[in-house]
Parts: sequence; structure tokens; C-alpha cells
Amino acid sequence: MTLRLTRDTQLCMSLAARPSNIGTRFHNFLYEELGLDYVYKAFTTTDLPAAIAGVRALGVRGCAISMPFKEAVISLADALDPSAARLQSVNTLVNDGGRLTAYNTDYLAVRALLERHAVPPGLRVALRGSGGMARAVQAALVDAGLVQGVVIARNEPAGRALAAAGGYRWQDETDPVEADVLVNATPIGMAGGTAAEALAFTPAQVAAAAWVFDVVAMPAETPLIAEARRQGRPVITGAEVIALQAAEQFALYTGVRLMDAQVERASAFARGS
Repeated sequence: MTLRLTRDTQLCMSLAARPSNIGTRFHNFLYEELGLDYVYKAFTTTDLPAAIAGVRALGVRGCAISMPFKEAVISLADALDPSAARLQSVNTLVNDGGRLTAYNTDYLAVRALLERHAVPPGLRVALRGSGGMARAVQAALVDAGLVQGVVIARNEPAGRALAAAGGYRWQDETDPVEADVLVNATPIGMAGGTAAEALAFTPAQVAAAAWVFDVVAMPAETPLIAEARRQGRPVITGAEVIALQAAEQFALYTGVRLMDAQVERASAFARGS
């Protein structure tokens, strides 16, 4: 795939502690397929305010925000879409003439996936994590009727605050887990991380669950997802989340609403499959 830049090319980008090429390949594949004069690049930074100032000053059209910047970037935006304001977590910035509006497309993706997989309401949830992604996931779960749950987090103040926001309970990581839906919204199982080979929930907890959901997208087959498949449990993967949230970002950046087949092709290309 060869992208030809012109003086009118619109730049989009991502900021993450550990940049990946998934979003880059997803967006650039569609820019070429649709004949759009855009290009997408992935970056990291140790100076978030300076990086966001660069987005504004250089006219970068859109910027995806990943861990650990989803909350810190809020104060650097000019306006919050209701999705970001509700969650106090941002995964997307859109630049309109130097004015940066913050969005959260993670929520939209998770909500759509719960409907697509027909996860029934009323089930008990165990949500591991207390950061920005966990906020988006909990809001989507509650809105889908999964209103009984616990938040499992090492950071007790953050865990208790998240639990209270969604009507869940907080519990320590050492407490027993009894849930129908297990959700990992932490970096556990992420490729290249310190816990890349770890399970976010034990095999016994997976065996007692009806559904397993891991938001980690790299790899798509995390240790938790692999364990759930081994035990015959239905799963929702981070690969599905990242594809749908990227499609929403694509629409915000370009004004083009993608068809399911286009999302599937771009997602397959992004993963080299």
C-alpha cells in the first residue's frame, strides 16, 4: 500500500504509551480504498501538553488517545462531547480549525458489541480495572441492563469511585469472584507488557462464568480469551472493540460512515489476516 502525500493531505494520528500499527493500517487501508487524501501515523510522547499543542498548531485533523493519556488529555481539549463528558475519559480528539473536541468512541463500540453478541441483561458482572477504558465499559454494561456487578481494582480509591458511578460494588483483588460476565479492562495479557502471559481471571472463575470479555486488542487471542475458548465460553475480544471504535473515529475525521464489510476488510488487513 502506497500513500501519496499532497499539500492538501489531512494528517491523523494516535498517541499511546506503546504505539501499535493496528490503527495505522486500519485507517490508511480505508483512505486508499476510498480515495481519501488522508494519512495516519502512530506516535508516543513523554510530554502530553506539548504533543496536544502540536496537534492544534499543525492542523492535525484527528488524534486517537490511548493509555495512559485518556484522562490527562481532558484538560487540554476545548470542548467535550457528551460521550467524553459523561465518562471523564477521552479516546478521540477532532480538530476543527484549531478547536479540539474530545470524544469517547470506546463506549459506542462496547455498547454495540453487547447488542451484537446478545449478552442478556440481568447477569452479574466482574469488571477488572479502574481506568478510562473501564469507565467506558462499565457505562456500556449498565446501559445494556447489566446493573449488578463489582469492580476489582488494586487502586482502591479509583476502584471505589468507578464502582459508585455505575452502581457496582468495589472489591479487593484477593476477594472471591462470583460473576456471570468477566471483563478485563486492564493491560493484563497485552503483548509487550509486564503481564503479557498472565490471566486476568483464573481458569476456575472462567469455568463459572457465562461470558468472557477482554478489551485488550494486542493480541486478539489474549491468555484470557484463549482460556475462555478452551472452556467453550462465548467471548467478546478487544479486536472487535478496536475495529468498531476505529470506525467511529474514521467517521468523525472524514465524515464517511463505513459499511460493515469495509470495517471487516480494514480490520483483517490491520491484523495481517
